[in-house]
Amino acid sequence: MKRLLLLSLLGLSVTAHAQKKLKMPPKPDASQVYDSVSKPAVPLGGTEKYAQFLADHQKYPAAAMQKGIQGTVPVSFVVEKTGTIGEVKVDKPLSPELDAEALRLIKSGPKWTPAQHFGKVVRQRITVPVSFVMSPGSEVVTVGPKGTPAAPANAADIAASANPDRPPVVAPDKPTRPVGGTEAFFEWIEKNQKYPTLARQRKIQGKVMVEFMVQADGTLTDARVIKKMGSGLDEEALRLIKMAPKWEPASYNGKPLKQKMVLPVLFQL
Repeated sequence: MKRLLLLSLLGLSVTAHAQKKLKMPPKPDASQVYDSVSKPAVPLGGTEKYAQFLADHQKYPAAAMQKGIQGTVPVSFVVEKTGTIGEVKVDKPLSPELDAEALRLIKSGPKWTPAQHFGKVVRQRITVPVSFVMSPGSEVVTVGPKGTPAAPANAADIAASANPDRPPVVAPDKPTRPVGGTEAFFEWIEKNQKYPTLARQRKIQGKVMVEFMVQADGTLTDARVIKKMGSGLDEEALRLIKMAPKWEPASYNGKPLKQKMVLPVLFQL
């Protein structure tokens, strides 16, 4: 009787062990990249800190800004078992300038806490949307005489007549533009920029919006800051605009016009 009972107990033990084995999840493949896991990867410091890193270190390309391009670049990458990222790529291109900046930004980011799947550390593919949004006034805009706004017609909206006796607002046949183009102008700004010591110490960066008039002879006058940042950045932005090379003036029916402009002067550490 005891022998029968012992065999019976052994049978129950084997059955329970078999059931336990059946419930065990499959062992994760060491090289497999997972899209969905039981415990996803997270950036070191948390998602809020990571989002702040992206916002603080993003450098909006001047060329894209001048073209008025904005939107979101989805960037995917693999969080490796070590927490480093690899296989970084743009899933849906937006523009060459913004795509390149999104890739640079993600690659420069902090390490991650790797994902886990059923208790094992695994590789996981993550997609992060990198948004580029211009603040109001970041585009190249113009207004009528004495700052009177006019309904926009195209990329170069409104110009005031160069003749002070005739101040009507007209849409120019040819808008004002920097000699050599906007990219050359912003390259000149970057080359001649002297980052204020105080702003550098405080790690302040961003855009100083400057309004100025492009006269009929192409000179830049009446510069003033309309979106201040302080710490010496406003004064440096004005200095750059005042010493900047001449522009090609706007024209209407072949005659030069003066045109009011608003441009961002970018300061990036």
